[in-house]
Amino acid sequence: MFDKLHEECGIFGIYGSADASIHTALGLHALQHRGQEAAGIVSMKDDEHFLHFAEGLVADNFTSSRIIKKLEGTSAIGHVRYSTAGKKTARNFQPIYAELSLGFLALAHNGNLTNAQTLRKKLINRGAIFQSTMDTEVIIHLIALSQKASLQEKIIDAISQIEGAFSLVIIHKDGIIALRDPYGVRPLSLGKLGDAFVVASETCAFDIIGAKLEREIAHGEMISISKNGVESCKPFAEKPSKFCIFEYVYFARPDSLIEEKNVYEMRKNIGIELAREIKIDADVIVPVPDSGVPAAIGYAMESKIPFELGIIRNHYVGRTFIEPTDKVRHFGVKLKHNANLAVIKGKRVVLVDDSIVRGTTSKKIVQMIRDAGAKEVHMLIASPPTISPCFYGVDTPDKKHLVASHMSNEEIRQMIGADKLGYISIDGLYRAITKTARDNKNPQYCDACFSDEYPIRLVDKMGDEAPLFDNIKQS
Repeated sequence: MFDKLHEECGIFGIYGSADASIHTALGLHALQHRGQEAAGIVSMKDDEHFLHFAEGLVADNFTSSRIIKKLEGTSAIGHVRYSTAGKKTARNFQPIYAELSLGFLALAHNGNLTNAQTLRKKLINRGAIFQSTMDTEVIIHLIALSQKASLQEKIIDAISQIEGAFSLVIIHKDGIIALRDPYGVRPLSLGKLGDAFVVASETCAFDIIGAKLEREIAHGEMISISKNGVESCKPFAEKPSKFCIFEYVYFARPDSLIEEKNVYEMRKNIGIELAREIKIDADVIVPVPDSGVPAAIGYAMESKIPFELGIIRNHYVGRTFIEPTDKVRHFGVKLKHNANLAVIKGKRVVLVDDSIVRGTTSKKIVQMIRDAGAKEVHMLIASPPTISPCFYGVDTPDKKHLVASHMSNEEIRQMIGADKLGYISIDGLYRAITKTARDNKNPQYCDACFSDEYPIRLVDKMGDEAPLFDNIKQS
């Protein structure tokens, strides 16, 4: 019964480095915010492959010299996981790997396929044997079944049959391949480290190893990195850009550059727009840490109301408290947050957070600020009301558990106990990022969680099956 939207996954790949496994581990550490359930690395040295997977955090499982030495080779890919499709089990760890007709291949995926179950049923009926419950495994089977000649052609053949959001990195004996879905829902960038090439979900993974950003991998682009350098093609039909707008609100790390925009600056802009839309007479602006901080700074800048760290976060709450026992459950939000009485007592407080999902955490935070002696507690949200679940790679509750889907703003305000509750408008969010309002006929981003408008067909949800296996010869 979580009360935050959970990160999707993070992927990383490197080719041409003697320290490929070290750089991959460091890159995954930088991408840890995108998934904390498990991590995996696959490396290659000539025709040999090496792998290591572990539940939990990268720093807890990939720091020993024994493990790094085991991951030999000058190319490697890695994955940090938060399960959005498939159960939380070891057989669903990524990168997923297999021996195919052209040799060993491993694949790491960020996103979610919207026709995975439809494809899976067809594949099983044809005799495919699945080893996991992940949508990602569908891609492996489609590659294996393709009758095309080269690996690149097989991958294109497979990808042409899937729908949804996907950024992929693939390792094989001759190099790595990275590609992004035609809508560009999930981020993926190309970097360079000396003579080595790097791909990653976010540019913060380049920074940690000293790599330089070359460019974003374009929507619908596939790049092959080998001894021949970087080769690019765009084999898929062009689609309108639908990058996930929530990456700017919450998912991406503030120091990353996404779609040529600095995430921290975008979040400050959101706070500025929020202050222009909702004016409150208050004494102090307090962020709900950590994701509310940049928007709160922007709000304070525009409103000229002082910014203070009125809530202190405990960064050392580990997995022990993800599902607390009954004895500690009543401590609730205080396991992570504590009010800073020196800046709260006697003040009219504006709390700034990134979103409200179920509302239970917001209620506890508002009460915590009241208990600290605040005269008034106002809650402002740096995103529009979350009314619909995501099917493109974000773990969200069912619609019935999204409080804004069935309660009015006033009802939510009463539920959380705030004196005022306000959300940035969807036009305000767009203005913060693009300087223009939302194009209602063709929105510039995927904002389905706010608008209930899904840009990519939800085949498995709607039962609208696409033609399958058109490019696969029947035996």
